[in-house]
Amino acid sequence: MCGIVGIIRLNPNDSVDSVRLQRMRDALAHRGPDDKGLWSEGPVGLGHRRLSIVDVAGGHQPMSSADGNSWITFNGEIYNHAARRAELEQRGYRYQTRSDTETILHLYEEYGDGCVEKLAGMFAFGLWDRTRGRLLLARDRLGIKPLYYAVTDDEIVFASEIKAILAAGATQAVLDTHQLPEFLASGFLAGSETFFRGVHKLLPGHTFTWSRSEGPAVRQYWQVPTAPADSGLSMRACAEQLRTNLIDSVRSHLMSDVPLGLFLSGGLDSSVLAAVMGSLVKEPIRAFNVSFADKDADESMYARTAADAVGAVSHGVVVSPRDFFSELPRLVWHEDEPIAFPSSVPLYFVSKLARDHGVKVVLTGEGADELFLGYQRYRVTDWNARLGRPLWALSGGRAPLRGLVERLPARVRRYAERTFLALDAGPRSLFFDNFAVFPHAMQRDLFVDDNAIGARDPYATGMRLYEQASGGPLERASYADLQTYVVELLMKQDQMSMAASIESRVPFLDHTLVEQVVALPTRCKLRGYRTKAVLREAMRDLVPRSILRRPKMGFPVPVSRWLRESHTALLDQLVLSPRALDRGLFRRDVLTRLVAEHRAGKNHGQRLWLLANLELWQRIFIDGEPPASIAAAMA
Repeated sequence: MCGIVGIIRLNPNDSVDSVRLQRMRDALAHRGPDDKGLWSEGPVGLGHRRLSIVDVAGGHQPMSSADGNSWITFNGEIYNHAARRAELEQRGYRYQTRSDTETILHLYEEYGDGCVEKLAGMFAFGLWDRTRGRLLLARDRLGIKPLYYAVTDDEIVFASEIKAILAAGATQAVLDTHQLPEFLASGFLAGSETFFRGVHKLLPGHTFTWSRSEGPAVRQYWQVPTAPADSGLSMRACAEQLRTNLIDSVRSHLMSDVPLGLFLSGGLDSSVLAAVMGSLVKEPIRAFNVSFADKDADESMYARTAADAVGAVSHGVVVSPRDFFSELPRLVWHEDEPIAFPSSVPLYFVSKLARDHGVKVVLTGEGADELFLGYQRYRVTDWNARLGRPLWALSGGRAPLRGLVERLPARVRRYAERTFLALDAGPRSLFFDNFAVFPHAMQRDLFVDDNAIGARDPYATGMRLYEQASGGPLERASYADLQTYVVELLMKQDQMSMAASIESRVPFLDHTLVEQVVALPTRCKLRGYRTKAVLREAMRDLVPRSILRRPKMGFPVPVSRWLRESHTALLDQLVLSPRALDRGLFRRDVLTRLVAEHRAGKNHGQRLWLLANLELWQRIFIDGEPPASIAAAMA
């Protein structure tokens, strides 16, 4: 895991300012404390910060091809590089290092832009072809590694994190207010836009190219396959196939020349990785977990059970509310965006724990919920679609009993409003708006500018992917989430682990495994109320029964209670302060009501979390206030 940066001046007579390039590179020092490098030639400059994982001695970057024609700055790991190296050496290529970076250079020499399709792993890189005067940016298929860029009248600037682009002075930090409806609905932005006007993210499975003769171009080289027709395989056959494929994925992800560990929460996904990893390594696994003193948010007993089952050496950290909020401003700076998920913060603490114990690489269970239909919202959507179909057929797709639901007692109405009785037919109502943090109706009341919520459809990307998929609501929802929600989770995983200077790997999101799991019949993934059925079946002799049968907790963080009790004053500081209200985005009376209702016992915790983080983000990136100053004021 590393940090990459680059500047391409569009005028061939210009020269890259080395001071700007170095400033960009060093803004990412946390991503690569082991080594650093710069290369520039006329209008082109590349920079690199390195966290040394493979070929510690020989992997210095930026790296050039043997003939000096191609220069690359690369972040990630190529898990099939040994196999590709053997193929390339048979074709006559000679290696100077053991680094997977050199494999990318040789693949580019052999296949051009098609090199990305030969790579298995997590990657983001910028490659400059001197002969052709051409830039190639590429991002891995699932979006495990981040890559951002800005195109101005004078230059193209790219980096692993947005803060490095801002450090170049290529663009000013200006909030793109058009993105707010989508952020308030889902907590993240699903398309190529970011919160910063003029800064874009390269989407997963895409490349960006530029040359003076061709101009800029974006190409999609891979996307999640749609679910095929049911193959008719039995549950047992599907489980055996999955077990083989998962073991292969975990084995490939163990490639490292430095100490390696595992984030072990005690949930099913990380426990599965512990079981597989334990069968593949000789030394005891080093497992790390994070918990809270709150009983309802403490999974440490399950983490110990999973660790004991494989003989792992387990380490844990307990995060207090004070620790949590004292780090929050700095972690917003690391994430470059408002932190959508409170679980990002404990992820940093467990990453730091691993680093403090000498581990530089960890495996995590990210992606399994979307692949194996582990979320409650999948079941609820499917249930609503099935039961609502006859009623919608009689009422033209409209919710026929909405008026009756509105007259129910408040406690009953809260649940009934989430069902087919009050929802319209179709994914917009059933899946997207039904599970939004701020649904459309709430946004209509919240924004000062009535036109704000009509400026852009917050569900446009998700809806497009949902409609593009095959199958029923379950298959379509999973397909959309794997290309939207998962990308945000992976960004969180990357930024929080990199804040502690460690590399995180996600074996469930190996693209070959993803293709194989998508092809498994849905009936094997969700059986009645049993989620991830095929995964449980595949691992039933390796994972403790208490973990196989336990309900999902989902890395709970008791933020709602903290914002009602020990840290309720933060709502006055970040949501209701004159500074926040003077931004003119949201109505004072609606914000006041949300805070009052939350303090009185109604749960608006997730909504207030988004609003507080949006304000923190604006203070740091728009106002330029140091995170340390904000943290001191919040203490």
